[in-house]
Amino acid sequence: MSATPSMPLLKRVPPGVWVAAAWCAGVFFTFLVRVRLPGEQEPSVVPGVVLYRWDGLLTQLLSAALLAGGCVLLERRPLKSLAMVLGAAALSTTSLSVGEIPLAQFLAADVALYFIAATRPPRTGVIALSMTIGVLPAFLGVRLLARWNVGTSAEVVVALTAVVSWLIGHSVHESRKHDEGMTAQAAAQAVIAERLRIAREMHDMVAHSVGIIALQAGAAARVVHTQPDAAREAMSAVEIAGRETLSGLRRMLGALRETEPGHEGAEREAAPLRPAEGLADLDRLAGATTAAGVRVDVRWRGERRPLPPDIDLSAFRIIQESVTNVVRHAATDACRVSVEYGAEELTIEVADRGRGAGRSTSAGFGLVGMRERVALLHGEFTAAPHPDGGFRVTARLPVPAAASLGEAA
Repeated sequence: MSATPSMPLLKRVPPGVWVAAAWCAGVFFTFLVRVRLPGEQEPSVVPGVVLYRWDGLLTQLLSAALLAGGCVLLERRPLKSLAMVLGAAALSTTSLSVGEIPLAQFLAADVALYFIAATRPPRTGVIALSMTIGVLPAFLGVRLLARWNVGTSAEVVVALTAVVSWLIGHSVHESRKHDEGMTAQAAAQAVIAERLRIAREMHDMVAHSVGIIALQAGAAARVVHTQPDAAREAMSAVEIAGRETLSGLRRMLGALRETEPGHEGAEREAAPLRPAEGLADLDRLAGATTAAGVRVDVRWRGERRPLPPDIDLSAFRIIQESVTNVVRHAATDACRVSVEYGAEELTIEVADRGRGAGRSTSAGFGLVGMRERVALLHGEFTAAPHPDGGFRVTARLPVPAAASLGEAA
C-alpha cells in the first residue's frame, strides 16, 4: 500500500477542463439573459437578429471548436492556447449584436490566464496578460474601422477581471516558489544536522578506540621483552579494538550509502547494521578501558529502567567521550562513573583525580560534542576542574514524562 497521499479531487482536473467549464458557463449565461424568464415582461438583454439564425449558431459552434483546441494545447503551448481562447471569445461576440466583448465571453480567457500565470514563468505570464488586455482595444478598433457601434464601459470591467486573474495566478506562482524554497532549505538543514550527528558519532567512536589502542600498544612495548605473554595479550586487545573500529566505520558508511540506487543490498550485506549502543554497554566499555590500564568504577543509583533511544545513546556517548578524555589527558589510573536515575531526569558524572588542569582548554571537539548532545536534549552540562583536584564532567538529561508513564504502565 502506497504511503503517498492522493491529490485532492479538484487538483486532478486538468486546466483545460476548467477553461472549458468556464466557457460553458459563459455561453449558458449569455443565452439565459436573452430569454424571458418567469416573472419578466421581457428578457434582460434583447437578443440580436443574428443570434438564433443558422449563421449565428454556426458562429457559436466555430467558437466552441476554437475554444476546444485551445483547451487541448493549454499545458503544452500556453500562449498559443490563450490566443485561440481569445479568438473564440471575439468570434462568439460577433453574433450577439453588442459593441464590446461581454464578461461572459471572457470568463474562459480569465481562467486560462490564471493557469498560465500560476504555472509558467513570470515572463510568460506577463506576455499572456498583454495579449489578453490587447485583444480588447483590437476588437473595438476592428468595429470602428467597419463603422459599427462600439462600447467601452464593459471593456473596462473585462480588463479589470483579466488583471485580477493574473494577480491571483502570479501570487499562487510566488507562493509555490516560496514553499519549494522553504522545503529545499529544510532539506539542506536536515542534511547538515545529519552530518553533524555522524561527525559526533565518528569522533566518539574513533577517539575512544584510538585511546585504548594507544594504551595497549604502549603497555605491550614496555613488557615485550620481560613479559611476552602480557605483551601478546595487549597486542590482541589492540587488534580487537582496531577491528571493532573498522567495523563501526564500515557500518556508518554503509548506512550513508543505503539510499544510493543499486547499492542497497550490497551495502547491507557488506556492512550489517546493529542496534545503537546505550547504557547497557557501559560495563563492556568499563571492562575494555580497565584492561587498557585505566580502572573505571561504575556506580548506579536509582531504579534502572529503559530510556528513550536518543537519551540512552547520548548518555552512553557522553560517558564514552569523558572516559576517553581521562585515558588521553588525565595521567591517572582510575576514574569514577556515576549514573543516577531520577524521577524526571538522568544524571551522569565522570570524575577523576588526575592532572585535570588545562584539560578543559585543550584543542578538540570532545567537550563541544558533549555540550551539543546535551543541548539538543534540553539538558544541563558542566565540565571543569574539580576544586580538590582532577576533572569532572556532569550532564543532566531530562526524561520525558510520557516515557516514564509508559514504563510504569
